[in-house]
Amino acid sequence: MFVPDVADSEVSCVVMESCILPCSFQGGTDVVIHWTQVTVSCVFMESCILPCSFQGGTDVVIHWTQVTAGDLHVHSFYHNQDQLAYQVQRFRDRTSLFKDQISRGNASLQLTGVEVQDQGRYKCHTSVIRGNKDSFINLKLDAPVDQVDLQQVDNRITCSSEGIYPEPELTWSTSPPSSLNLQHKTTKQKTEQLLYNIRSYLILSDSDLGYSCTVSTRRNRKRATLINEGLLKFNFISNVALSFYLRGFIFTET
Repeated sequence: MFVPDVADSEVSCVVMESCILPCSFQGGTDVVIHWTQVTVSCVFMESCILPCSFQGGTDVVIHWTQVTAGDLHVHSFYHNQDQLAYQVQRFRDRTSLFKDQISRGNASLQLTGVEVQDQGRYKCHTSVIRGNKDSFINLKLDAPVDQVDLQQVDNRITCSSEGIYPEPELTWSTSPPSSLNLQHKTTKQKTEQLLYNIRSYLILSDSDLGYSCTVSTRRNRKRATLINEGLLKFNFISNVALSFYLRGFIFTET
């Protein structure tokens, strides 16, 4: 008897940190095949755990492949040991299973040093005598905005941020809000690691205003502000992490 079962779920993880992607199937006397799909967001250069679980049994076979890259061999386990002869070079020394938990039905994969190329769809295949299961995991990568830098030279302000993924957005605003046409030029550059650096130049139009630069991506956003000293009494910025004087302005980052 063939009994399919499909489940979707979403898991949020942090780049370069551990993250579990669930994968499970149900045992029984007849062959029961299940499919599950989850989405996991991992953080750049951190560890990410792709969870995969099953009810357990004998003669356990585990295969992890990266589907979107052409079914690349990521990690295999059978005959009670890792089988890495066909593992793709890019995954060498970066994958591991929880060996002491496989007998209890844990086939989760730990991937270290997550890179942009690791994004995509993975398949976790588990097989025991009582049945098989395929789980599909969508791995999304995030490199959050870490810092926004502002520099002023004469009447030009430069805003920049580095090492971001996916492609960030940069916006300028004034404090208090104004109808000024903020003349600026923004450029983006992709690094060898496929991350994004972003930089924007703004020409000061009114020295009585405070100027803010916000860099945002799907995971977070950060803002840096140049505030005219005369505005401080009524323009308090909350959650200020850093401030210093800069050519008659005060620079703050939130």
